[in-house]
Amino acid sequence: MKIELPPNPKITIADIAEASNVSPATVSLVLRDKPGISPETRQRVLESAQNLGYIVKPISSLHVQGDLTNIGLVIKTRLNDLPQTNNFYSPVLIGIETICRQRQINLLYATMLVDEENQPLELPRLITDQQVDGLLLVGILLNEAVLSLLQRQSVPVVLADAYANGDPYDMVVSDNFNGAYKAVTYLIGQGHQHIGIVGSQQNSYPSIQERRLGYVQAMRDHHLSPYFGDSSLDSEKTGAVVLELLHQHPEITAIFGCNDEVAIAVIKAAHEMGRNIPQDLAVIGFDNIALAQYITPSLTTMQVDKIGMGRLATQLLINRIEYPEADKVKVVIRPHLIERQSVGSVENKK
Repeated sequence: MKIELPPNPKITIADIAEASNVSPATVSLVLRDKPGISPETRQRVLESAQNLGYIVKPISSLHVQGDLTNIGLVIKTRLNDLPQTNNFYSPVLIGIETICRQRQINLLYATMLVDEENQPLELPRLITDQQVDGLLLVGILLNEAVLSLLQRQSVPVVLADAYANGDPYDMVVSDNFNGAYKAVTYLIGQGHQHIGIVGSQQNSYPSIQERRLGYVQAMRDHHLSPYFGDSSLDSEKTGAVVLELLHQHPEITAIFGCNDEVAIAVIKAAHEMGRNIPQDLAVIGFDNIALAQYITPSLTTMQVDKIGMGRLATQLLINRIEYPEADKVKVVIRPHLIERQSVGSVENKK
């Protein structure tokens, strides 16, 4: 399904900057009615924008000059999936809300429906109407159409666990590659040499692709052969993949799940086929969702500071709004190991 872009003029901030002989950052400040611009420059920019056919929002629709009032939050969702109950994104939302509450900023919320390949199926008005001081995009893979629309607008954007070609925006992401590498290296350190991976595909979401690559690199560096149980992150489909993988490769003694929900589904499938965790099969996950510590056995996993991701993304957006000419920033959150009961050493099995 192809989304239809709204009828926006194909005039960019760079076009207006060139026409008015100022920097793109100055144009952005003028179009958002920010202070620090001389009346002469402001008037020249507005006249250039109007002459080029750019639709300038009336001053009455904007907040009091210099006051950061509204931030828009757009988060991906799928049919029958609520971001507020998503085990990864709900803590990210808590972090975002915390900073907005502290700064007394209004947080406007919308979802973007995506398909199984994370391609947008529709655009929320929060993106197309340009009625906010800045946008936080959470968990979204920006295709060329959406990226083109955003780059025609003057609204600052920050990505949280979201991706776009060329990294054009400030962003906060997990160190997925090294986190996965450490997880697999930990399993190897426990004596496991036949380690499978479940929950990834070659065309997975970028963060999952990075985890897959981290797994492959760890296996390669230790001269071990990889075992792929290719699948999406749909935990309901994981069981069949695990059964097939273990049937084809009974020598596997450990599995790396690309997130905790997949790892929990691996434990369930192993139990159903009569394998004990961790005596017969060690399992490690990624993210450290709340449920990970309550299942039996409790899940060993890589902790990602999800609340911190939300806080940092919001602070980056505030900085981008207040200092539009600042250099781009990419914040990488480093996961760390949480040892629980789902991993045992090979030696302990003897």
